[in-house]
Amino acid sequence: MSSKVALLNRITHYIVNRKGKQMRPMFVFLVAKMVSGGQVNNRTYRGASVIELIHTATLVHDDVVDDSNQRRGFFSINALWKNKIAVLVGDYLLSKGLLLSIDNEDFDLLKIISVAVREMSEGELLQIEKARSLDITEEVYYEIIRQKTATLIAACCSLGACSVMPETEDVLKMRKFGELIGMAFQIKDDLFDYGNQAIGKPTGIDIKEQKMTLPLIYTLNNCSKGKKKWLINSVKNHNKDKKRVKEVIDFVKESGGLEYAVTIMHRFKDDALSILSEYADSNYKSSLELMVNYVIDRKK
Repeated sequence: MSSKVALLNRITHYIVNRKGKQMRPMFVFLVAKMVSGGQVNNRTYRGASVIELIHTATLVHDDVVDDSNQRRGFFSINALWKNKIAVLVGDYLLSKGLLLSIDNEDFDLLKIISVAVREMSEGELLQIEKARSLDITEEVYYEIIRQKTATLIAACCSLGACSVMPETEDVLKMRKFGELIGMAFQIKDDLFDYGNQAIGKPTGIDIKEQKMTLPLIYTLNNCSKGKKKWLINSVKNHNKDKKRVKEVIDFVKESGGLEYAVTIMHRFKDDALSILSEYADSNYKSSLELMVNYVIDRKK
């Protein structure tokens, strides 16, 4: 990540010292080891590095888009150095990741990652487009979260397999596995908006941002016409009113929206575990099973 530009080095040093859980590189390594019987190579290391570089680039850009001042409990790049620098740093990290693949001729890995970046952009834009009209079906919602969140985890898993077993069916199988985990991961995130043990209270942030989440979509599709009108009006025109947001959260809970989302989340989780069950038992497989369950059970 080093550069001849001192400012850039200062910022990348700041990023490296505040890294998150690094779940995505873990998926790369564990999948590679599971499908190959414990083998990893330089391609696996490069693939994991590229994923972390690209993921970090998207987070830096996301904070600009969301006007967010915090990331992982620390100040975001845009909070400390302003938007212009944050956008340029995100671009730098993105190109650094792509060049790592090109310089080593990992073109198959580069294709997997490039598809993920394209889909993440499409997913975010689709969400913005739909938030304006609030006319979102469950199918559209699944498409948004598949592109926005699941595609990067799918890329990690297919990349792990591709780094050690290129052009085998494992690459596609692991892509599906990662996609299913990503879907469950995003639904879990949606549920946090309605309260969780760690925070102890509902946040209502998604409602304030007019994001259509699964509990809300279910409630909209399964309530009376009058209530539907009230819900849409609340989300569109009263999303900054704390009392009204709390009423929306309470209504979604009463309508069974949370239970429905939990059921769907577990369905994705079970489908992911059934793909794993096709592989021989190993420490790597057990670790992946633990990670799948962690996605569902995490507290933040």
